[in-house]
Amino acid sequence: MSTQTSHGQAHGAHGGAGLAALVAGAVGVVFGDIGTSPLYTIKEMFHPHFGLTPDPATVKGLLSLGFWSLVLVVTLKYVVVIMRADNDGEGGIMALTALAQRSLKQGSRLAYTVGILGIFGAALFFGDGMITPPITVLGAVEGLEVVSPLFKQWVLPISLVMLTALFAFQRFGTASVGKAFGPIMITWFVVIAGFGVWNIAQHPIVLRALNPYWAWLFFTTHDWHAVLILGAVVLTVTGGEALYADMGHFGKQPIRWGWFGFVLPALVLNYYGQGAVLLRHPDAVANPFYMSIPGWAQVPMLVLATTAAMVASQAVITGAFSVTRQAIQLGYLPRLQIKYTSRDTIGQIYVPSINWMLFAAVVVLVLSFRSSGALATAYGLSVTGTMLIDTLLLAIVAYTRWPDTRKWVLPLCAMFLLIDVAFLFANGAKLMSGIGAWVPLFIGITAFTMMRTWRRGRELLHTEIRKEGIQLDSFLPGLMLSPPVRVPGTAIFMTADKGVVPHALLHNLKHNKVLHERNIFLTVETLSVPYAAKGERLKVTSIGDDFYRVLIRFGFMETPDVPQALMQTCDQCDLVLDPMDTTYFTSRETIVASPHRNMPAWRDKLYALMHRNAAPATGFFHIPGNRIVELGTQVQI
Repeated sequence: MSTQTSHGQAHGAHGGAGLAALVAGAVGVVFGDIGTSPLYTIKEMFHPHFGLTPDPATVKGLLSLGFWSLVLVVTLKYVVVIMRADNDGEGGIMALTALAQRSLKQGSRLAYTVGILGIFGAALFFGDGMITPPITVLGAVEGLEVVSPLFKQWVLPISLVMLTALFAFQRFGTASVGKAFGPIMITWFVVIAGFGVWNIAQHPIVLRALNPYWAWLFFTTHDWHAVLILGAVVLTVTGGEALYADMGHFGKQPIRWGWFGFVLPALVLNYYGQGAVLLRHPDAVANPFYMSIPGWAQVPMLVLATTAAMVASQAVITGAFSVTRQAIQLGYLPRLQIKYTSRDTIGQIYVPSINWMLFAAVVVLVLSFRSSGALATAYGLSVTGTMLIDTLLLAIVAYTRWPDTRKWVLPLCAMFLLIDVAFLFANGAKLMSGIGAWVPLFIGITAFTMMRTWRRGRELLHTEIRKEGIQLDSFLPGLMLSPPVRVPGTAIFMTADKGVVPHALLHNLKHNKVLHERNIFLTVETLSVPYAAKGERLKVTSIGDDFYRVLIRFGFMETPDVPQALMQTCDQCDLVLDPMDTTYFTSRETIVASPHRNMPAWRDKLYALMHRNAAPATGFFHIPGNRIVELGTQVQI
């Protein structure tokens, strides 16, 4: 769905047919991750390292914990409360971070801390994005073992082939497959709900587990060990944060309708159906999901589950692309090559470097862990970390921006914080049980380090440029006292600092000894809102002698198309631009690491490496390659 279109839809009224279509789309995209959790969640609850047996009290206790986790974490926290915190209709941790920072004094310690939290939450999201595809696809394909033990040896190669095809397909875009997402996931939810009802009807006593008493009894029976089982219970809510992250694509109402009217009932019915099977046949603990399916339906269910797992994986990969674009726009990642895979849908993007990085990580994870059960030990830490950060940011937004409702929102935040800390502790305890749990933490810390290094490196680079630069206001009058030869055409000098003479201009004067007829000092600024208002898009200031300052503002969800924005400039002032007679000049800095300065030498070298491999401005700003000139300069940081 188009980001711009859906942005408008999120704020506008929905017709009956339009709402139904958005609900179907939300079911297909938003709920893929959480919707495929039944494949492995109950199975993981009875993993041998937890030491639990499927006796009636334990089964009911775990079902009750899962149900109330869905109610408190997903329903109350995300669907009811946190979706109120929309940043001009957009959701997700980057949007929430920007919203929280707008409420605080710029440059304050708290604003800095909020930024750190947001970056770390986004970094943890990449860890989640690397684990979700292998765990869902493996969980689905492992149904082959239930069909026949002879197929066990084929689980790994089939999973790898499917994941390879999934990532290879990304470059073609998701527009065509996206139309099928809704019907596939609707079929999935209807089928798992139907088999859930069928199993519950044979053992309806399992519905007693809706009573929170059974969750309380589980804790009182198992003492401190009960907290550790939350490391498996959290699998019921993984993907819950996607409801908030995709709010800008579908709007609050369709997501809420899809959750309350469709997804939540289907999940609860299926989980309780698996519980009913365990109460009748405790040996089904080997794979409760597939063993709750009658023999005649296991092969069709295997096909449907595998398809649903691919849809869930696709949604996470697409989410990683979106978060990457937001992080680039907000200055936390270097420019990367971004390809647009649809003429009509601007939100359909493909980031090759992120795609193949995710694919490499997924292959390593599959070959290392080899089963969904083993991967489940690594799953959860990144998700619970992101959820905890969401709660902290929500509390800041509620305190600073919601004076009328913070009286009831802040106490809820305290409850959410308690739940998030319990989940985080349970998943943190996995760090002591083996190397697997370190995987998402390592991924998150690596991504966080790169994002912080890039942000800090850019600040140091701009500081050095300003320190060595010449002030524009004093340079131009001196230049025009003895002006160089003026040549026809327009020169656009791209600069991050509006008050300093761009290095590209100095190099052009030094080497070519000419000045264009018209000269524009262009600064592109990314706002902390998703979309720049029409009146804020452009600011044009004439500074005499056919020199102009132009400021173009984009929201962090927008595509920075500089030439198109400049065409709008022509309608607002007497500046006339001929695209074929316009040349863009940019500086290409070579970073030189220096010891004992602002960052450790290894971070200087990391920043230099990232800077060297950043995509050129040509593609990122949609500037024609034959209209740009890059002039190099060396900067020591």
